[in-house]
Amino acid sequence: MKIAVVSITKHGIALAGKVVAALPGTQLFCPEKFRAAGETAAPNAVHCYEGKVGDQVPAMFATFDGIICIVSLGAVVRLIAPHLKNKETDPAVVVIDEAGRFVIPVLSGHLGGANRLAGHLATALGAQAVLTTASDARETLAVDLLGRELGWAFEASHDEIVRCSAAMVNDEPVALVQEAGSTDWWANHANGRTGPLPANVTRFERLEDMPLDRFAAVLWISRREMPGDIAAQLAGRRVVYRP
Repeated sequence: MKIAVVSITKHGIALAGKVVAALPGTQLFCPEKFRAAGETAAPNAVHCYEGKVGDQVPAMFATFDGIICIVSLGAVVRLIAPHLKNKETDPAVVVIDEAGRFVIPVLSGHLGGANRLAGHLATALGAQAVLTTASDARETLAVDLLGRELGWAFEASHDEIVRCSAAMVNDEPVALVQEAGSTDWWANHANGRTGPLPANVTRFERLEDMPLDRFAAVLWISRREMPGDIAAQLAGRRVVYRP
């Protein structure tokens, strides 16, 4: 990820230096009046600006995959609100309090990688990651992240992702059919999972072995095309993953 870290206070800039050390290649943005502190915290990676931090946000949204803000959560919400488009394209936004105690994903937690980034930063800084997405809070399966660590792609509409994610976190019956790819994906899933697969998930080895009418959602991991008759019956409640 191409990442920017933003701080508007002297003490926050010192913490930003630790962020840059934990994430090599990260660029630090701070007010011109704190140039000396910025250059001390992140030599060769500091960019100073005149004027308001809000004026920097449009360019950051266009340039960076992730934005880490050592700024109050409320202020960050107001700064980014005018620039939000959709979860498929918005950058990951993470907030860290100036004391370095909490790391909070604010935007694009799953698809943008903010939750994963927060977990990494929490470990590096000795902080607590505050994850509020239901699948992470309960350590269940994140439908839009399945196989991501292994490079899998997924095929589904926005509505299908929403419906299947809701089925997962609401403990409705979900079928997971794996016909291809590594089966060792759960331990590293979404920052790591230590328990068993969720109790509402039933595994199958072939799509044709699954009773189509028993499940609220179907997660299919395969390299083949879904047979037309099955695709019609699962329309709106399936996600296809391609190893």
